[in-house]
Amino acid sequence: MAVKRDRLAGRRKACGYSQERFGEALKVDRTTVQRWERGEVDPQPYQRPKMAKLLQLTSKELDELLVSNTLMPASVNPWILSDTENHDDELEAWELARRVQASDVGKETLDRLELAFDELATVYPKSPPQDLLQRVRRHSAYVARLLDAKKTLAEHRRLLVVGGWLSLLGATVHIDLKQNDAATARLQTAATLARQAEHPEIEAWCYETEAWRVLTDGDYVRAIELSQIAQGIAPAGSSALIQSTAQEGRARARLGQAKETYSAIDRVQKLSAACMQPERPEHHYQYDPAKSLSYTATTLAWIGDPIAESYAREVIARLSPSDDVSKWPRRVASANIDLALVLLAGNRLDEACDAAQKAIMSGRVVPSNHWRALEVVDSVEAKQLPEAADLREAYEGLRAIEA
Repeated sequence: MAVKRDRLAGRRKACGYSQERFGEALKVDRTTVQRWERGEVDPQPYQRPKMAKLLQLTSKELDELLVSNTLMPASVNPWILSDTENHDDELEAWELARRVQASDVGKETLDRLELAFDELATVYPKSPPQDLLQRVRRHSAYVARLLDAKKTLAEHRRLLVVGGWLSLLGATVHIDLKQNDAATARLQTAATLARQAEHPEIEAWCYETEAWRVLTDGDYVRAIELSQIAQGIAPAGSSALIQSTAQEGRARARLGQAKETYSAIDRVQKLSAACMQPERPEHHYQYDPAKSLSYTATTLAWIGDPIAESYAREVIARLSPSDDVSKWPRRVASANIDLALVLLAGNRLDEACDAAQKAIMSGRVVPSNHWRALEVVDSVEAKQLPEAADLREAYEGLRAIEA
């Protein structure tokens, strides 16, 4: 009689895979994954190494998953902050420290989880999305395990909060990768955890993040609605309030609503002026007043205001670490796209093509922003410029790398 492999299904879900996506990664049908999880058949030997890698398990741990329906062994390392094995001793020490606390969770474990999230949110602007997603999955899986452990009410709320932040970051990375089903699931999870923990800023960020997603899909009216919902939920003066206001401005710019666009820009600048400099300026969820330059550049470029050039150039001057485009943060790549758009509108064609080429070749334009690069490429082609062929080739190369 077949025995359901609930642990296998649970591990797959914790790693962010639907049955369909898991099957695609292993080049099998969804029904095959279902039969594995129902215990009707076993994966073939040649499939197991790839399966173990996707589930972030050793071959031994995968074998145990397939033959047993008991809890995961405690030896699974929860704190994988890189793909090297240099952290193993440190991770075991952390796990030992957790076990000797009065509860099964402990302050030290929660402190380290929160610090780990802050690190992930800080490296987000410069990390390849797929690499960052693996790290988010590991930490999210550990939070899920700890939610079943013995803990105090205060510890439970802290777990809900850090789980909410991790789910939100995971959703953002899935959006960057155009993985919409997974992004929706993680956003819903983040919102649920935020409400359970009574944490309005995370909930507001969920609406803001969804606003960005629908904006990239061309639904600008819905983007405005979601941005306004986020503003209504976000605490006064919070990063989520500033970011959702900026998102509204960008959506209005796409609709050509000049008066409302400039009003949103003005509100962002006033809110930013009252915002303290964060300890981690690159933290995705801690608003750095310098970010208002980037959002203003994009918004003005979309509304067709030539003053966008000065904002875009200031972003590039401030944030470019060197002439090596591969070291740029994403904001510099976006600023070059903004610059290209405004230069094209001003018929400064050579400069526009140069800025666009740099943005595309930097490798910092994630899949969710490919459409912005494509707008520039299409404009260059429409003007029948000699640089059009090289720019199109660079763009198609970018898409091929991200595919």
